[in-house]
Formats: sequence, structure tokens, C-alpha cells
Amino acid sequence: MSWKKEEKAVIKKLSSPFKIQQFLDSIPYSTEPRYRCPRAVLKDRKAHCFDGAVFAAAMLEQIGFPPLIVDMQAVRDDDHVIAIFKKNGFFGAVAKSNFAGLRFREPLYKNLRELVMSYFHSFYNMDKEYSLRQFTVPLNLKKYQNYQFNNELMETIGLQLSYIPVTKLMTPAMIRALNPVDERTVKAGMVGTDLKGVYFPPKKKK
Repeated sequence: MSWKKEEKAVIKKLSSPFKIQQFLDSIPYSTEPRYRCPRAVLKDRKAHCFDGAVFAAAMLEQIGFPPLIVDMQAVRDDDHVIAIFKKNGFFGAVAKSNFAGLRFREPLYKNLRELVMSYFHSFYNMDKEYSLRQFTVPLNLKKYQNYQFNNELMETIGLQLSYIPVTKLMTPAMIRALNPVDERTVKAGMVGTDLKGVYFPPKKKK
């Protein structure tokens, strides 16, 4: 399979990681319980974080980067998937998110842990808890033939993210010592948020 002429016209404009990010920022956040492959993202002009990461990886592949995604895994919250790239020896990321602080990262980070930790203070749930706990090794989408065009492969890729090795970010003592997220940070991160796509954690038992 290959890109159609009208798709290529859009893809040609996505000539840098930042331009890919701008495209993702220009389309609505999908609150639907379904996956879209990159072709479907282009057609429907909407995506959630997983769709956006796979789309970004596919577009990064078009401009010479390997199509790599990383799953940042959380407790009492949704995970967040990002597409990563490396430029001049440093890591950056492209991402679609319902939260303002969980999107693009300039290629400034020496390793993946540094990159992931740059998301920490913007990664919280609606109970004002910092929720990020670990991240996966990068998953190279090249192993999934025609992933750019196949909606059914998206679920396979999503499941694979649950089975690959992870790196934990904190010790149990560090987690217990975390403070609540302040109200100003919460409000800043939710500029433009669609509440229909927000995860609300179950109330803790007293």
C-alpha cells in the first residue's frame, strides 16, 4: 500500500518535527473509543494521544527518522504515548494531548529518562495527583507492515506497549512523598481541554 496523491500533498508540508506537531495541534482531540491509523487521522482530521503518536511516528519516518513511539504509563490516569526523535544526539518528542503540557518537546534531552521526566509536572489526574510512574522502551513501528494504512493494526500496537520492558521513574518512598498538584498548574495544563476526553479516577476508599 502507499499514500494517495492528495495525502502526499499534505504530508509534503510536514517537513519537520515541529510542523508535524503543528498539524496535530490544528485538529480536534478525539474522545471516541476507537483507534485511527495515520491514513484515518489524515482523512478524519482528529486524533487522541495514541493515534497522534503513531501518526507522528509515520510522518517522522517520511522525513528520515525511525518511527518510534514510547508509552508513558500512569496510575489512576490514562497513559500517554509520544513519538520520539533524535537530532544532534538529543531526544525530542511529538505528541497529541488533551492537556497543554503533554505535547511537543524540543530535542534537548540527553536520554529518554530526561525526556520523559520533562512531562512529569504536567502529568496529573483530576484528583490533583502526579500520576506518571514509568515508561517503555521505544517501539519501532517498522515491524508492523502497512501500519500507516491499517486501523486493525492499531490495537495490536497498543497491546504490544503493555508487554515491552519499562523503566520506573521513582522509588516507593519518592512516590509517597509527592505533593498534590497546585490549582494554578492544573488550570494552566487544561487550557483548551475537552472534558469529554478526560479520565476521572475512582474515588479512593477511606
